[in-house]
Amino acid sequence: MLDLLLHPVRLRIVHAMSGGRTRTTSDLCASLPGVPKTTVYRHVGLLAEAGLLEVAGEQRVHGAVERRYRLRRERAAIDGDAAASMSLEDHRHGFAAAMAALLAEFNAYLDREHADPTADSVSYRQGPLWLNREELAELISEVRSAILSKRDNEPAPDRRPHLLSTILFPTEELPQHTTDEQTHP
Repeated sequence: MLDLLLHPVRLRIVHAMSGGRTRTTSDLCASLPGVPKTTVYRHVGLLAEAGLLEVAGEQRVHGAVERRYRLRRERAAIDGDAAASMSLEDHRHGFAAAMAALLAEFNAYLDREHADPTADSVSYRQGPLWLNREELAELISEVRSAILSKRDNEPAPDRRPHLLSTILFPTEELPQHTTDEQTHP
């Protein structure tokens, strides 16, 4: 499942399918203009075969069967146990895939005719936070609560999807403190 999810195009498909939306592969091609159609079709097939996408309906269009897919959100996440089992190389690969997908999504946004980062409240700030383990756990809980309070919002005429990416990791190792006994014999 990790290899399946940790791919930039498949991550973009998962993003495009989130929020309870159902979409055809043609819809996905239109929403991912920088990705070749054959690539979208191939990755949709892989995601459907693995059970991350399910068929929500079918209809005949010009003699062919067109399927509408829905994301199975419970399967489209790397849970804590799976993350704990990942090697450092898996994390490196996953982060690179997430950054590639994020960059592609941002470029697609900027390529829109009426893109307006100021009006759209676009943000990509970074800054260090000095936190101990308890403060870190509290921050994660607060952010998780804020996100979960909006996660089940459904599409509506006054809503549009926003991509939220959280990145959190320590930038330095904890200093190794020595005790007085260790410094003074």
